[in-house]
Amino acid sequence: MAHYGGLQPWDNGPNSGMRASHADRERTVDVLKAAFAEGRLGQQEYEQRVGAAYRAMTYGELGGLVADLPQGPVPMAMPTAGPQRMAPAVPPTFLPVPPRPTNKLAAASLICGIAGMILVIPTVPAIVLGHQARAQIRTTGENGDGMATTGLVLGWLMASFWALMILLGIAAG
Repeated sequence: MAHYGGLQPWDNGPNSGMRASHADRERTVDVLKAAFAEGRLGQQEYEQRVGAAYRAMTYGELGGLVADLPQGPVPMAMPTAGPQRMAPAVPPTFLPVPPRPTNKLAAASLICGIAGMILVIPTVPAIVLGHQARAQIRTTGENGDGMATTGLVLGWLMASFWALMILLGIAAG
């Protein structure tokens, strides 16, 4: 592989040998585009690095193409009375996005909905928790909408079933 500007492929990272995806290559090209637009790369070097990015097979090769470039907003010095402190660094481009948490009320609604198949009492909490969970999920963006909906459906079905059983018991008695 050709090296640009004295850059070597990253070979000391734990994921440097991992195969890169098309999305990883596109993120690298985006970093290169930003560097070119900011005047950090000349036209010829930009074209060479973009070509190498599209041919790259591993994270190490992609990392070597952007190792000397900022991969996000450049940190600004924060004014302090003492020595200069830098703002926290932007996370590297190639790290995965952390998963969103699951809404706990949605899980509780699902559990109550399932328990409502055996007992009468958990059906009402399944319905209440399901509605609360869906409202929270809409505002927070958490995962768990499917669990909340399932808890709601099971809650309403079991409430209807148990109400029918009680009515049939009263009618038979």
